[in-house]
Amino acid sequence: MTDIWRGPVADQWEPAQVLESERVHQGGKWNVVVETASIGGQRVRRDVVIHPGAVAVVVLNQMNQIHLIRQYRQPLGAFLWETPAGLLDDPQEKPLVAAQRELAEEAGLAARTWHVLVDFLNSPGGSSEAIRVYLARDITTIDGGRQYTGEAEEMDLPGVWINLSSAVDAVLDGSFGNPTTVVGVLAAEAARAADWKHLRDPDSPWLAREKLWSIGRLPVGKASNPAAVVSVVDIAEPNNN
Repeated sequence: MTDIWRGPVADQWEPAQVLESERVHQGGKWNVVVETASIGGQRVRRDVVIHPGAVAVVVLNQMNQIHLIRQYRQPLGAFLWETPAGLLDDPQEKPLVAAQRELAEEAGLAARTWHVLVDFLNSPGGSSEAIRVYLARDITTIDGGRQYTGEAEEMDLPGVWINLSSAVDAVLDGSFGNPTTVVGVLAAEAARAADWKHLRDPDSPWLAREKLWSIGRLPVGKASNPAAVVSVVDIAEPNNN
């Protein structure tokens, strides 16, 4: 018989006991650890990507058109249609500021109105990556357009404006597969249908990121305000209890 859950229907942060931890890879942006943990009374080994997290921006103009960029992704060998986005890998940069910078760098755009649209955990079975998606409206073009600040995959990022309803269709028929695009487009359509009443202030608390920081799931150093400071340093040395 299927177990019936009787508690609150919301994500709960109850980390299992880690018995052993070994860092097997330290990369430029994220690390990989192999952990032995006690889960449900069983001793198991799990690979975990310790990820700094990211922000993304759903850009909507007054005609309910969304701006997407076309970017190459080497792990897939594919060009994907994406929202402007970037890693939270700057030691001093707040998430909202990072989102505003990425919008300028990748799309040559700025916005007067910002809200938090949706937060999600990108790959919870193997990674601590938390993503915050902002909604940017009242759009203006930066003088001179996009500045070519990136390299390789970011050298050429052509953009397009399409109707939000067309973007929803593209998500549902499988034409768009980038996670921030899929989540952001569907969240924007839901928010529009609800007359934007569920939008949050751009500096709203980011519970998942705060919890990840508190349990050592971000490659960050200690800080007095983990929601505001994003500092990438080495993770703690493996703890063998």
